[in-house]
Amino acid sequence: MSQIKEYDSVIIDRDISVTHKETKQPILLRKGQVGTVLMDFDGEAFLIDFADEQGTTYAMETVPAEHLIPLLYNPVALQASS
Repeated sequence: MSQIKEYDSVIIDRDISVTHKETKQPILLRKGQVGTVLMDFDGEAFLIDFADEQGTTYAMETVPAEHLIPLLYNPVALQASS
């Protein structure tokens, strides 16, 4: 797995029940929900900002590292075999 760093975009690998930041109502973050890493807790867990398309935060949650998948934008070059 790639090393996750602050400001990386990540997705969660399972549903997580949380409280909406503004309305205080319970909401469900779905598997595949995209968020931005705000803080790294020694690589064990990360504070993730979940925001809508306009950038308005609806949840901030600490998520264990094993439940996060970094989004990848560039391929990795392979060495040609001889």
